Amino acid sequence: MTYDEYLDRKPLVITAAISGGVHGKEAHPDLPETPEEIATAATACEEAGASVLHLHARRENGERAFSTERFQEVTDAVREATDEVVIQHSTGGTAAPDDLRHEPIRTDPAPEMASLDMGPLNRYDRLTSENTRELVSSLHAEMKERGIKPELEVFNDGHLNESLAILEEFDEPPYLNLLFGGGTTSPPHPRNLLNRVEALPEGVEFNVIGFGPHQLPMTTQSILLGGHVRVGLEDNRYYERGKLASNEALVARTARIAEELGRPVATPAETRELLGLRGR
Repeated sequence: MTYDEYLDRKPLVITAAISGGVHGKEAHPDLPETPEEIATAATACEEAGASVLHLHARRENGERAFSTERFQEVTDAVREATDEVVIQHSTGGTAAPDDLRHEPIRTDPAPEMASLDMGPLNRYDRLTSENTRELVSSLHAEMKERGIKPELEVFNDGHLNESLAILEEFDEPPYLNLLFGGGTTSPPHPRNLLNRVEALPEGVEFNVIGFGPHQLPMTTQSILLGGHVRVGLEDNRYYERGKLASNEALVARTARIAEELGRPVATPAETRELLGLRGR
């Protein structure tokens, strides 16, 4: 969690968010939507250096799916197509009824990790999620019962307050995902990331997301601060201004920058050791 850890060449965990649940092929023609497309992207991302895959599920028409059955199809395809990569399911609730929020963590086997939104948020003009404390607690309880490591999604300072207040409820090491962008997400600025990291207690592992054009600078800063990173088409569709990206290219660039800066890219085995995961 510190610059010293960067200097000590702490392995960098790269998460690939392959597809997301909001924009689709209308925003990027090659965005993976079917289980087969997601599995193909997963293979490429693992080969490029990702040790964690953040997965969403989609219906046949491209709309976001929340059912256990559809997540099962996606995770089965990804497990068959990859070797050792860690599978992380999204329980993000943007536009999802609360009674469906547990569905993504009920696959067999359970994912090793799952996202856990830590408070209310708004996205675009008509998408919102309450993420009440009651819902967060119930999701965490089921994750704990099934041996799933929660990644605490910290979209803003209020979510950080919620996370810090209950850190003792989470197995070591707690894993916080710090998000920067527009709307109810924290403003993307290097100073804001520094302030956020300085507020974290000792022993917390953190990951950083920067949406859109902020992905590259914010994740690079996280590399220097001893944190970890998430990249992929869920968060950013472009490799550079005017040039659409691929998931594989975003992961490969991150791995290359990390190596140039002196941080080795974590293998799936190293990722499991760092984050205290149960194993695939």
